[in-house]
Amino acid sequence: MLTTMERALGPMPAQDAGMVDWVATAGLDETINRAVEPIANAVGGAIFSRACVGDGLSFSMSGACGAGETAIPLIVAWLLLGGVVCTLYFRFINFRGFMQGFRLMRGDYADAGSPGEVSHFQALTSAVSGTVGLGNIAGVALAITIGGPGAAFWMIVAGLLGMSTKFAECTLGVRYRQHNPDGTVSGGPMYYLSRGIAERYRSLGGLGKALAALFAVCAMLGGIGAGSMFQANQAFAQFHKVTGGAQGPLEGMGWAFGIGIATLAGLVVLGGITRIGRVTEKMIPAMILLYLAGCGAVLVVHLDALPGAIALIVSSAFSGEAAAGGVIGALIAGFQRAAFSNEAGLGSAPIAHSAVKTKHPATEGLVALWEPFIDTVIVCTATALMVVVTGAWKIEGMEGVAITSTAFATVFDWFPYVLTVAVFLFAFSTMLTWAYYGAKAATYLTGERRWVTNTYILLYLAAAVVACTMDLAQLINLSDGLIFLMAIPNLIGVYLLLPVVREEVDGYFAKLKSGEIRPTAG
Repeated sequence: MLTTMERALGPMPAQDAGMVDWVATAGLDETINRAVEPIANAVGGAIFSRACVGDGLSFSMSGACGAGETAIPLIVAWLLLGGVVCTLYFRFINFRGFMQGFRLMRGDYADAGSPGEVSHFQALTSAVSGTVGLGNIAGVALAITIGGPGAAFWMIVAGLLGMSTKFAECTLGVRYRQHNPDGTVSGGPMYYLSRGIAERYRSLGGLGKALAALFAVCAMLGGIGAGSMFQANQAFAQFHKVTGGAQGPLEGMGWAFGIGIATLAGLVVLGGITRIGRVTEKMIPAMILLYLAGCGAVLVVHLDALPGAIALIVSSAFSGEAAAGGVIGALIAGFQRAAFSNEAGLGSAPIAHSAVKTKHPATEGLVALWEPFIDTVIVCTATALMVVVTGAWKIEGMEGVAITSTAFATVFDWFPYVLTVAVFLFAFSTMLTWAYYGAKAATYLTGERRWVTNTYILLYLAAAVVACTMDLAQLINLSDGLIFLMAIPNLIGVYLLLPVVREEVDGYFAKLKSGEIRPTAG
């Protein structure tokens, strides 16, 4: 998922991140923007502030550092720290648990009698649908523009570290999930922050509940902006552009496009995680394969340049010749893209993974290892290779999605239309999952009531319609800040509950070794 706040972390004007001009420019939207701007700036300044490293160490709330100083976004450092800690604490579970996660994902250990609502594969595709988004298309090109080709190398490293964070938080999500009387399941950081911390550290029960409430509010409100409004707006903007822009048939038709995408999303999300899982298990593989096929076609056409592109990515990651800030610039750009793309540490994915049918929490943690791998190591890397092999990243005056579109166009003039379809599918899939995340956060705060779920989803869908007709950039900026604020309480909870996760994974592997747990599929 590509966020508008990501632009605050580098020299990224609005169009650089793939944000095409909004449909309207004045009126009620301007009034809303002015009202929300101070709050958005305050939240964004706190969450997206930077450490400026030069002769000394200083901090910048505005995001700007002095000449000769290297800027390190604090939220990126916080998310990266989670990956490093979890990777070391669980003895490189991202590698040693990788194949067992695959066996679980393909159903080798499926047990129809296990509690939950969806299969391992459906839980994975539901969560992946929330992470594989516009950032995989525009954000990667943006990272390479800022940090040079070497950013792609560090993006992969950060994605591998993020696998361990996903393992820990998704294991906890299943361990402390709540089984509701109607057969549905509710889980995620809200529950392991409130239940888990109170169970493990009785004196910190009050802190756990406060962190859970903070997380839920941020997920509920932030999801509307970044999960609904931004995705719908960007999908319409891409269609508006390829159909002729101001002279095309979609000029002034943002409301109709918004109603269409909101209706399609509503047909899925109002059916709960079971219906979302049934849709995403078919749509997500097809969506990713479509995009990878497009990238593959570009790479085949430029096959003679591929070895040189790979060598350039690796060498520039260490050579100090990155576009901004040498090795550190490439490293930060790559880590930033990975952190913002796969959402490891934000706590969003455990909400979807908690609905899985399993008796062993560690199993879903192992399946969740594949989420950053698919999102960052596969999809983001494919974009990076395509952008580098075509040389599109070096074109002056072109940023974000325009670079990716240009790379596609080197194969056939009509290839950007494939990109348009990918943009729509990526945006639509993100809308589905974040509607579920926000609804679960709302019911945590109010209690499990169906009318609360439906009311939130209807507001969520209405926001998508509004987003296609109005310029509410500041409201979405605020939403981005709230979403990344989720990482603070979530990772505090993960750190406190690391021993619980270790008990779960050690116990699970011991049962595998003894034969107590055996494959159920041939």
